[in-house]
Amino acid sequence: MMESRGEKIFYGFNYLILGLFACCTLYPFLYVLSASFSSPQAVVTGQVLLFPKGITMEAYNAVFNEKGIWMGYANTIFYTVAGTLTSMALTIAGAYALSKKRLKGRVAINMLISFTLIFSAGMIPMYLNFRDLGLLDNRWGIVIGFGLNTFNFIILRTFFQSIPEEIEEAARIDGAGDIAVMMKLVLPLSKASLATIALFYAVARWNGFFWSMLLLRSEDKFPLQLILNRLVVQMKPSESMMNDIAFSTGETVIYATIIVAILPIIIVYPFIQKYFVKGVMIGSLKG
Repeated sequence: MMESRGEKIFYGFNYLILGLFACCTLYPFLYVLSASFSSPQAVVTGQVLLFPKGITMEAYNAVFNEKGIWMGYANTIFYTVAGTLTSMALTIAGAYALSKKRLKGRVAINMLISFTLIFSAGMIPMYLNFRDLGLLDNRWGIVIGFGLNTFNFIILRTFFQSIPEEIEEAARIDGAGDIAVMMKLVLPLSKASLATIALFYAVARWNGFFWSMLLLRSEDKFPLQLILNRLVVQMKPSESMMNDIAFSTGETVIYATIIVAILPIIIVYPFIQKYFVKGVMIGSLKG
């Protein structure tokens, strides 16, 4: 079908706007990447705009020699992996149960869960709850305390509801129970939604900062984001990083640290991106 003149102008305008938006979005990342490979002098004097100047790997050497970075990395990987597995287990179990019309009190429970989307307990009651449960300065407080996200729960529950009941009934006739139906039938049919929800949880865990700052006291339990906060926001590179006089400003070290922190998510995202839009769209069709 031939496009009209008006449609061509409309599409061209859209491409232009999206291109400008993409440039505005990508430029800060490209600048940080270029600055991390540039000499500190070039960064401080403003010579770095898009491409690296005086390419050097010294900033990355300083980052990789800093023990705090690796400790933060290990803690963040633990919080991300353990937290995502815990969240997925809780979300799948709850969403599957509440997607079944035969469950008594299903409507009331769903309304109570949806209520938390609008009204939350607030920061101070949550903090007191963590304190009373003995989860302050405890790694499991980060893993278990934020195990369920209501938005992700509703998406997955809605997807489970979209699976035809006739398929499950056929499995039950063959003798399958609820657990077998869920594990062998429902979950394999829900790979797109599961990948999307897992991505949501993993990114949230990887970027988790605020509650880690409130709940954790021991530095050996700090995730990478708290280390980044010290380096980037408070501008406090560690003594080992500042030993070399070339890093007197610490800026290139900060940029290199940012790249090291976001690299895992950038590597993982393309592998599950194909499930991302599909999973969200399918899960959002029914309320």
